[in-house]
Order: sequence, then C-alpha cells, then structure tokens
Amino acid sequence: MPNRLNNETSPYLLQHANNPVDWYPWGDEALSRAREEDRPILLSIGYSACHWCHVMERESFENDEIAALMNDNFVNIKVDREERPDLDAVYMEAIQMLTGSGGWPMTVFLTPEGRPFYGGTYFPPEDRQGMPGFPRLLTAASQAYSTNKGEIERVTRQLADQMGRTGQMPRGTTPLTTEAMHTAYSQLATQFDHLNGGFGNAPKFPQPMTPEFLLRYNHHGFNQRALEMVELTLQKMAYGGIYDQVAGGFHRYSTDAYWLVPHFEKMMYDNALLARLYLHAWQITGNPLYRRITEETLDYVLREMTDPAGGFYSAQDADSEGVEGKFFVWTPAELQAILGEDADLIMGYYGVTERGNFEGANILNVTKPFQDYADQRGVSDDELAAAIQRSRTGLLEAREQRIHPLLDDKVLTAWNGLMLRAFAEAGAALQRSDYLDAARRNADFLLGTMRDSNSRVLRTWRKGQAKLLGYLEDYACLAAGLLELHEATLEPRWLQESVALADGMVALFWDDAVGGFYDTGNDHETLVIRPRDVFDNAQPCGGSVATDVLLRLGVVTGNNDYSAKGSTPLRALLPLFGRAPSATGHWLGALDFYVSLPREVVIVGPADHPETQTMLEAVGTRFLPNQVLVGMSDPSAPPVPDSPLLEQRGMQGGVPTAYVCQHYACQLPVTSAEALAIQLDS
Repeated sequence: MPNRLNNETSPYLLQHANNPVDWYPWGDEALSRAREEDRPILLSIGYSACHWCHVMERESFENDEIAALMNDNFVNIKVDREERPDLDAVYMEAIQMLTGSGGWPMTVFLTPEGRPFYGGTYFPPEDRQGMPGFPRLLTAASQAYSTNKGEIERVTRQLADQMGRTGQMPRGTTPLTTEAMHTAYSQLATQFDHLNGGFGNAPKFPQPMTPEFLLRYNHHGFNQRALEMVELTLQKMAYGGIYDQVAGGFHRYSTDAYWLVPHFEKMMYDNALLARLYLHAWQITGNPLYRRITEETLDYVLREMTDPAGGFYSAQDADSEGVEGKFFVWTPAELQAILGEDADLIMGYYGVTERGNFEGANILNVTKPFQDYADQRGVSDDELAAAIQRSRTGLLEAREQRIHPLLDDKVLTAWNGLMLRAFAEAGAALQRSDYLDAARRNADFLLGTMRDSNSRVLRTWRKGQAKLLGYLEDYACLAAGLLELHEATLEPRWLQESVALADGMVALFWDDAVGGFYDTGNDHETLVIRPRDVFDNAQPCGGSVATDVLLRLGVVTGNNDYSAKGSTPLRALLPLFGRAPSATGHWLGALDFYVSLPREVVIVGPADHPETQTMLEAVGTRFLPNQVLVGMSDPSAPPVPDSPLLEQRGMQGGVPTAYVCQHYACQLPVTSAEALAIQLDS
C-alpha cells in the first residue's frame, strides 16, 4: 500500500513510496500532526544516487518490524536533499555539532517544533561494529522524548544558540588585494599530491573549483607550478577509473588516492564544473586530451542526461541490480566477445586482467600514456586510435543492453544553470553549434518552465510539474549561465534575463544587516535558522556564485550597487580564503575578478556573419577569466538597456566590429579577428 510519498515527483522519495513506513514529505501536514499529538519527528534525508541510502532502505525501511516501531513512535518525514538543500544544511549542521561528522543518509530526531535533539547518519538494523542498531536507537529516542523533556529542551536550546554561526560574516574593512590569493596558493601547494594529482589522500574528490583558481593564479604569471599541478591532476583523472572510459563523464569521487576505484554515481554538477575546467586547460595549453574530455563529457550529457523538453537530469545512480558499479565494470571474457581482434590490444591499454581491480571485475583505466603504449605494442598512433574508437563504440552498444542504474530525472535549476554555462562556453570556444543549441533549449526551458506566474524562480521539475521556491543558488547559477550564453551568441535576451534575475536575487536574498546573501528567500518558510552556507564544497555555494555574477554584471551594466553587493561578502570572508582555500575556490575566483581590472570586449555584428563568428572564436579560444563580453547580434536593434558598453558602439564601415576596453575606455575599433586577437593578447 503506497504511503504519502506516492504523489511526490522526486525519484528518491518515490523509491520509498511503497515502504511500510508511514512516510510524510516535509510540509504542514506532518508538522501539524507532530504538534497536535506531541510526537517527535524522525527526519530522514538522502538522495537518489546515495549508495548507503539504498542500503538503509533495504535493511530498515522495508523491514515490517522496524517500520512498525517508527510508525508507533514518530511522525516520519523523508526529504530529498537535492530538492531541499535548506533542510539538509540546517540539520546537517546540527548532526555535525552533535556527532562530529555528517553524511547521508542523515537521520535526525526532532521535537514537534522542528528542533533537533539527536541523530546520525547510517544505522544498521542491529548492533554492528560499534554502531547501535536502528531499532535500539528508535526506542531510546522515543523514551527520551517521553520521559526526559527537560534534557531535550536543554540540548535543543544549546544547539539553537550555536547553529548558524559559520554563516555569520562580520563586515570586513581590509582592502581586497592579491595577498589572499598568494596565501591560498601556498596552502594548496602543501596539500598537493605530487604523485597522483589532486589534494590530500583517499577518498579523493575532483574539487574542480580549486584547479580553476590555480589556472587563474598561473594566468597572472605568479607561479608556473600552479599550471603543472592542474595538468597532473587532469591527466590522472582523465586516465583513471573516475572517468567513464566508455561513455564519457565523471563519477562522483575516487575511493583511493589514484583516481582508480570511484563511487560510481554521476552527478550533473560535477560534470558541468569539470567540463569547464578541462575546456579552460585546453584554452591555455592546446592539449587535445583536454578538449576530448570536455567534448566526451558534454556529449554524454546530451546523449543520456537531457530531457526532450530541454532540461538536464540530476544524476545517474551507482547501483544496478542492487550491486554498486555492476553496470560499469567488465570481465576479460566479456571484452573478448565484444572486441574480437582488437581485444588483446584494448585490454592491455585499459589494464584489464583476469584478477581484475574491483571485486573480480575490471574498471577500465589507461595504465600507460598513449604514445608509450603504441610504441610498446609496435602499432602506429593511427592504428591504436582507431582501435580505441572502435572499442568504445562496441562497448557502449554492449553496455546499453545491460540493466541501467536508476536515473534521477528531476531537473534542478541551479545544476542546470551550471551545465548551461558549460555548454554555452564550450559551444563558443569549440565552435560546436550543437552545444549552443543545447544551451539555448535549456535556457528557454528554464525561463519558460522553472518560474511561476510572478516570475519567481522554482527549484525542481519532473514530468511536467515544477515546484518549490528556488534558492539563492538557483537564481545565481541561472543568471551566470544566461550571461555566458549572451557572451557566446550576442543575443540580447539572455543578458536582459540575467539582469532581471540579479535584481530578483538581491530583492529576495540580500540582507543589508549582515552584508551578505541568505540561501533562502525572504518569502520562505521559517526554519530553525535561516541557512547561509559560505563554503564551496562539491559545488560552489550560492553566495560565491551570486558574488561573481554581480561583479560581472556590475561591469556590464555600470550598476554600482551590483559591484558593492558583490565586494561586501569578499571583504567579510577574506581571512577565510587563506585558511581554507579548498573550501573557497569559487570565492577566490570572484576575488581575482574584483582585484584585476576586468577587460570589456564588445562585438557588434550579425550573428551569422562569418567575421562575427571568427571574432567570437578569437575570444572563445582564449583563457580570459577576468573579462566580460557583450554585443549585439542585430546592429539595427536598439541597444540593451542599461549597458553603457554598447552605447555609441556600432559597426565600422558596415562590417562587424570589435572594441576592447578597460573601465569603459576603448582601444581603436577593429574589424578583423586577427586584429582583435592582437588586442586581446597585448
């Protein structure tokens, strides 16, 4: 008999719709019942691609006896953390304060008012390896609430006093300079793994925003080692098992220090950020490996992660048939049957053995550089490249016949904004019209579907239903993606929509009293605290993206209020950048933009004119992180409102024209891509 989750749209919640647990979604119905019956709440938070979430469901939530214990003693609420990052942030902070660690599935016991008093992460169905069994924990929490409310009141009051302090940002007065960037670089250099790339030991996460900062640091000529650190990391990742050698795209993270054995889920935000990172490395070095990884990653998204309506899906699970990684690994016998005459050559290239490297099977990984392997096997570069391409085609076709992992096909605005930006930037840089088409479709979808009748951005969509008020990251990531799409196409609509989103973002999330943004809008429901995350973790926090896009729009529009609201959080967080650079990578990029004198590039010309396209290519193939690009694809149209860069800047002699400026003072206009390139490189 389905429970109350049966009417939800989240695939994660729908996975639990047939549990014997009397689950509620978060909302007034559940909270009112808890208050009316004076019953504690059991809040369980997870996400669809979470392996241990699946384990706890099988072990506990599908167990009739455990479900009865939950139903008899608690109001049980299940939350998808990707739909409700606010609830996840609030209660994850509480769990970390109570236990010293966090993770998913998250299990939190709350008073009827929503105040946390105990919890943890995964709990086994019986006592195991020092962990209490879930039934014992349920009994203890229920008894504590019934018999010891004084102690629970003390704990909840103490927690409430401490929660939210990490988001407090006293206004800073220190001038913003490059000094914090130098300190951050020095910290990162001490944490770098000079053998395997990346930072720290196992488990190892890609942390794409940290290499992005290092690329900027190298761009200024501060230290060549910064680029060397990035290149080693990108090459090791591209050749490792964290990268899907068959279909493209990156898995979540590596369980070892060598990028070999991943947790196999694929997340949209990881692939959006990594596609841009590899693109930027290609712009700097011209290394074809980085371009290939960029294109294979975006091609994977187009092929497997794009809804016909234009949205990008959220995630692909790690498990299939109840086994982690089964969809992605191979035995030698399978490869021999599929690859035929190429089998021996390709199995050697991907390090395949009878013993395997993952539970008796093989995660494909490149064990030796392409040229070295070709020389070792006595084949030409062309022969090896052709065999690899044939093998990928054959293996992909064969893998498609397997039972697929669960696809989390909900569309999240923030993650789509990140991928929109990747497609727009790659489309311009690589002259891929299909990428630009995908970016336009996605932008049309988000603007047409992910807003209500009052233009309020919404968070999530699935199968025709959009809902939940959008968060700061939804506004900021979408605004940044649309600004990038304007730069790639010169089409004015995207810039106008980006400005409108920025205005809405400031109205909903900015607080003058604290000099920063909250993650939830002023129209959001009241929670235990109003969350404000200031750390860039697996993805940039809403505050850092908002700061970056406001600084850019401040230059584009001349709006000093944008620039002021962008720089204020930077001053408050400045001490944090040097102490915790791996948790502030996107903030450091925004700081770099602010302390540099951004360059303004204006291109005026019909979008379909060959010279306009070559000018856009001249910009797109260069790594120019501290510049903005605006333009008019229809020179006969009126200028974009509030864009001083476009005022009195038209085509010269009736041909496409480019202007390179700083602080609105321009060099002589040029009418060829070659002349533009000279100005860009000067």
